[in-house]
Amino acid sequence: MTNPRVRKIADRIRVIVAEMLERRIKDPRLGFVTVTDVRVTGDSQQASIFYTVLGTEEELASTAAALESAKGVIRSEVAKQLGMRIVPSLTFIPDALPENARALDEVLERARQLDEEVAARRVEAYAGEPDPYKKPRVVEDDLDDEQVALDDGSDLDFDEDDRA
Repeated sequence: MTNPRVRKIADRIRVIVAEMLERRIKDPRLGFVTVTDVRVTGDSQQASIFYTVLGTEEELASTAAALESAKGVIRSEVAKQLGMRIVPSLTFIPDALPENARALDEVLERARQLDEEVAARRVEAYAGEPDPYKKPRVVEDDLDDEQVALDDGSDLDFDEDDRA
């Protein structure tokens, strides 16, 4: 649907169908319906109307039957308001978006639970020293004149004869 004219027709059909379902169609089988999307073919011959129903599977089935029986009345109103020579035929399709979103929420919840389990098993002790960073060596003043600290931590003893 890259054609701007087709997009305008689809948007107008969505508004007309939503208004018809809200105000004019009085079928008791019709549940709480939301028109989510309308897709029109490039030649404007076919219009697919995607809808969602708030409720159970039974309400979805009864709403589908109600929409199918009201298709002619809705199409005639679409023809009257659009004023086109050729009116697209309407096809009502239940939108799979809520089921996909529900499945995605379940997957994300399962991943969060697994992350919490892994975090609970984590050991908080470090493998090496508590502070693994090298620090500058501090020369201690308590060394007597006979000892000199070396870089590797060992001491070197001097004799009296070595000082001269």
